[in-house]
Amino acid sequence: MSEKRNQKHSETIAARADGFVDTASGGVVPPMQPSTTFLRDEAYELVVPENSYGRADNDQVRLAEQIICALEGGDKSLLFSTGMAAISALVEPLKRGQTLLLQEGCYWGATAYLRKFCTHREIILIEADSTQTQDFCNIVASEKPDLVMVETPSNPWIRTCDVNAIAQACREAGCFLIVDATAATPVLMQPLTLGADVVMHSATKAINGHSDVLAGVLTCKDSASQYWQDIVAHRAGAGAILSAHDAWLLIRGMRTLPLRVERMCDNAMVVAEFLDQHPKVDEVWYPGLAQHGDHELAKAQMPGGFGYLMSFLIKGNRDDALMFCRHLEGIHRATSLGGTESLVEHRHTIEGDLTGCPENLIRLSVGIENKKDLIGELDQALNSI
Repeated sequence: MSEKRNQKHSETIAARADGFVDTASGGVVPPMQPSTTFLRDEAYELVVPENSYGRADNDQVRLAEQIICALEGGDKSLLFSTGMAAISALVEPLKRGQTLLLQEGCYWGATAYLRKFCTHREIILIEADSTQTQDFCNIVASEKPDLVMVETPSNPWIRTCDVNAIAQACREAGCFLIVDATAATPVLMQPLTLGADVVMHSATKAINGHSDVLAGVLTCKDSASQYWQDIVAHRAGAGAILSAHDAWLLIRGMRTLPLRVERMCDNAMVVAEFLDQHPKVDEVWYPGLAQHGDHELAKAQMPGGFGYLMSFLIKGNRDDALMFCRHLEGIHRATSLGGTESLVEHRHTIEGDLTGCPENLIRLSVGIENKKDLIGELDQALNSI
């Protein structure tokens, strides 16, 4: 059972699991039903019409989708087994000869997959810099792509694109706009309110926030559109749904999402200011810094904060960057972002030359630890170079 959503703030939606109460037991914590198949009566009608087989849907997935949809201010949400499964569902409806306009320098895994997908399907792929707003909008107007995909803030370049302006160009050109807002979370930015048609998240990251669930989620502005219905049909047919257990863990993680994001943003701002002044750091990419080129746009578009993700350039070369990583004592060297624990990646090792990532770039996902401990660990590792 869900309470009315009108005028609820994100903290309330998340903490209350969008008002869920287990009417069967009276429990205020959502239960977990692991069954993959569901009973039919003597007339062979489903006992619970929504539940037939776990590949299509289950109670935990629907509740997690309901919570995310409320946080996004959307019409409907769909959960997938991973973020990449969600991305693949976004482009599955494209047909031969249609066009995808993709933001240049977005997540390398998405870039690699979409290049191969478009080649295999004979889809026209255009990659362009979405931070050059007028140029990007001109491409939308002239090429009239079927889908436009952007990521903001981008990973690992930490650039912000103007969703509102791009959405207007897409409306005029008659195309769908998809925004990957993984690094922002629904707490900091709601792309649907800025004009996007679909917002995507790797829920593996901050939405879950505990580095123990793989999940992706899409939320739409209009669930009646044929495009969204094609995505729904694809998930059901391909079986790319989240398991009941992972959905239950995701619900549990989301109940503290606003609190975690607030702490992570606060820590990230302090860390960015520290790194910006450190003699061993050449440049810091974090939109919370006044000198960042996207600072004013990010401030307007992400009123809740500037996020927990940043990149910085070590003063030196690849070996210096790897030495910095090697001397970290508490911050983990590991792939992913958005967890309670801070993580660093030497991005060039992970993605190579696919997106032109500098060899001295370090991506830092800031967690909820004590900020003095974080600064101390970063300082000793930098001074070990």
